Amino acid sequence: MPVLVRKLFITATADGLVLLPSAQRTQRVTSGLQISYSTHEVRPYSLDGPSQTYSESAVLLESHGIVGFLSIAPDSYLISISGREETASIHGRAVYVVSKVSFIPLSTQSEAQSAIIQERESLEKDLGGRVAGATAGSDTSDDEEERSADGHDELDSTSSTKSEAATESRPVTPQTAHQRNSSVAEDVINKKGQYGRFAERWFSKKGWSVEKMRMQGMSTNVLGNAEASKNQGTEAREPESKTAPAEKPFDGATGSVPQISRKFMPKLLRTTKLLLGSRSFFFSYDYDITRRFGSQEAKGSDLPLHRSVDPLYFWNHHLASPFIEGGYHAFVLPLMQGFVGQRIFTIDSASTGQTVSGVHENPEDIIRIQDATSVPDAPASQGKRDFLITLISRRSIMRPGLRYLRRGVDDNGNAANSVETEQILTQPSWRPPDKIYSFTQIRGSIPLYFSQSPYSFKPVPVLQHSFETNHIAFKKHFKNIISRYGGIQIALLVDKHGGEARIGEEYEKHTEKLNENNGISGTKVGFEWFDFHAVCRGMKFENVSLLMESLGASLDSFGVTVAVGGKIQTRQTGVLRTNCMDCLDRTNVVQSACGQRALEQGLKAEGVDINFQSDESTQWFNSLWADNGDAISKQYSSTRALKGDYTRTRKRDYRGAINDFGLTLSRYFNNIVNDYFSQAAIDYLLGNVNPQVFEEFEADMMSGDPAMSLRKVRQNAIDTCTKIVISEGSEELVGGWTLQCPHENNTVRTYPFEEAVLLLTDAALYAVRFDWNMAKVSSFERVDLRSVTGITQGTYITSTLAASQIDEQRNVGFVVKYRPGEKDIARVNTRSLASTVGSDGKIGAKHEDSKAAAATAAAAETCDLEAKDGHGTMGSVEFTLKTLAFKALPARSSLATVDGQDAHIVSEKELVRGICEEIQRAVSGGEPAGREGEDGTKLVVVMEEKDIISLNEAKKSTGLLEQFTHSLKKLVWA
Repeated sequence: MPVLVRKLFITATADGLVLLPSAQRTQRVTSGLQISYSTHEVRPYSLDGPSQTYSESAVLLESHGIVGFLSIAPDSYLISISGREETASIHGRAVYVVSKVSFIPLSTQSEAQSAIIQERESLEKDLGGRVAGATAGSDTSDDEEERSADGHDELDSTSSTKSEAATESRPVTPQTAHQRNSSVAEDVINKKGQYGRFAERWFSKKGWSVEKMRMQGMSTNVLGNAEASKNQGTEAREPESKTAPAEKPFDGATGSVPQISRKFMPKLLRTTKLLLGSRSFFFSYDYDITRRFGSQEAKGSDLPLHRSVDPLYFWNHHLASPFIEGGYHAFVLPLMQGFVGQRIFTIDSASTGQTVSGVHENPEDIIRIQDATSVPDAPASQGKRDFLITLISRRSIMRPGLRYLRRGVDDNGNAANSVETEQILTQPSWRPPDKIYSFTQIRGSIPLYFSQSPYSFKPVPVLQHSFETNHIAFKKHFKNIISRYGGIQIALLVDKHGGEARIGEEYEKHTEKLNENNGISGTKVGFEWFDFHAVCRGMKFENVSLLMESLGASLDSFGVTVAVGGKIQTRQTGVLRTNCMDCLDRTNVVQSACGQRALEQGLKAEGVDINFQSDESTQWFNSLWADNGDAISKQYSSTRALKGDYTRTRKRDYRGAINDFGLTLSRYFNNIVNDYFSQAAIDYLLGNVNPQVFEEFEADMMSGDPAMSLRKVRQNAIDTCTKIVISEGSEELVGGWTLQCPHENNTVRTYPFEEAVLLLTDAALYAVRFDWNMAKVSSFERVDLRSVTGITQGTYITSTLAASQIDEQRNVGFVVKYRPGEKDIARVNTRSLASTVGSDGKIGAKHEDSKAAAATAAAAETCDLEAKDGHGTMGSVEFTLKTLAFKALPARSSLATVDGQDAHIVSEKELVRGICEEIQRAVSGGEPAGREGEDGTKLVVVMEEKDIISLNEAKKSTGLLEQFTHSLKKLVWA
């Protein structure tokens, strides 16, 4: 695996931001990367070349890795890791959690340098506080925090120690970064820099571990890696292209999108900083934490780390794309969201029985013990054995997001809140003869289309789409799981009664249908429905053991992965998929019980027989799983997990219930206040949407689901409406469109506006109101083309609250005027036999209404086509012309540049003009003079361009209450 840049320095020059990898002990930095301010292109940079533009006043910012670019045209920011903590060690390779990130603007040198200085001051303040708390004789130092596995002589920041900050008289520059102000002896005594690390480890009573020898270049079997590290300072790039452009600016229809996006940039920066600094993102420089044990790339692979990691858990792939596309592999550091935790416990095999006699929960202690025990022939305590348990949870980037805003499944079979959790049991030494046990289980939202309202404490799941549409996504979901893991066993924990029962029943029906059709390529899906709340009522969570008994046969058949000496002896052949409604609280309890079962079996294979349920000395195991549950819960619901007291202590009391109530209130607040913008930010950071998402957010205070193809949904709606409302063989379809229309018929502005379907045949217009959740026709109105008297197209502004809603070029629509005729039809889907509609639009209209409608229709046959006031006359009979009003949907969506729709974009004006011309052509029968009506007259439609609702009219009709409500929403959500 090519060597990654483990530490680098960032500085602002006149031409761009420069990234300098740290040098080795005998090496001087001669090259790095430069990011242009004007084009945001990434290109190689040489310190010794003619392009060297450093000044003595240049300031360097220390970084532990690059996350990537955050770009909204025309602004871009470089995101770097300015704070990390080593949280675990696997096979002697460090795993870090991101604790702090820095944002450097790619605009001008002065702005970039100002940001660097500000970040340096913040880091110096943090480091100074920690150093000030250390005693003179303490072993605590920055050098221990800089424990790395690369063997590089990393450059020391000027903020490394308090004494350095006090004696330094000038800022660090590329020239001074390689100079020392003290002697070698002073460095050794003060344990400063690489000399300090060398001295501390050389004179340590623990001696040298195998891994540390390799780190320091003291073993002959790692010469290849040492050579690779040496090359890092001079050639940190595998050439693929000369430059790598940053994210291209969004080419919107108008200039409003960049302006709106820039307005949200400060909030986006704050949200991104909170997200990346939430201690939920993990990385390793030389170990692939995204893949299950035994599935990583073989050692010695030439693939860079970002190409060998599992793309399902590569969270900053989009942000790092400029470095990936440019071939700067040494700078691409994959981040994984989830959880990584470890515990070391000691088994004392005394004459009275086997017990846990000691536990280490502090990461520093755990890492130190691993280093000490990795030494060959390290002494072992008589009658005692140490074991290491590692827990890794990997959160999927597919259908990511927050609680009620991402539920169920998408069109590709990806479920919300999908998390893979792996539990690894081994000896702390990681010696080749020692066995390694790996057990994996997964969680994920119920793989059906459904939603829940965030405005309720206990919202009822609302199923969406037809059974057939759901089953297609359901089958894709389990096909993906089976191809990845093998067998599959479902553990469903929702209630069998009440609001959750229906979705549980649907889940069961889809599973039965899948199995009736021979499953997925012959692999059937196991299904176990455990009503958690009913069985564990009264805080009796120990009843989860009943579920473990039911799942025992499946779990035993799947087994675990066992490796010895780097070779897989047995491999886990299936996976348990657990879920409740949120896949959080109840799921955490059950998954920890499964992990406990796997741990007991692994220890039994090692000759240790302990019952973790009854042994009170095993509370450390419960706390590890509780930490895991809290981490996943924070990432999905922004709070710790409920029922955490039981997960930690295996006991439940009223204090835990009160704590859960407080967490429930916090979740409710986050659901209705914070989550909407955070969801838009997550989608944008992952590259699922473009900057248009912020325009949509400003208009609606929420964003759509990028995983749901609106184009596909709308086309399906058109197809469904065509089959339902058009008599087969009697009419020929000319076109179908999805448009917005007022809530009430025969008006141009009644809220809320609905998305409806307009169908045009060679004989009639069909205005169809569609139930988008159930994919069914709610009602429709048929207008005979011979009744159409005129069409008006023009500006159609329905709201003035957001910038996108007052753009007269994009807010356009049309109104079709027609005479009510006896061949016009209206139908309402009442799910009953009563589907007739009277002339007043009411279901079950009286016979007198039908007579009135017939009289009006007769009068309409000879009405005044030129009536401008909406009224027509025939002799002494007067009647009112009716209208159908439609407004074009936004032509561009936040998915346009993501799913390749840009090349086929039709503007709102072009769409409206095209529809109006199609209607005009259909009414005239394709003849310029018009086709003949039933009375022999020529049918000609008058089409005019005129404002339907002008900007001034819309402003006048926007009330103070409406403006105040929107301003309040912006204050809360934006």
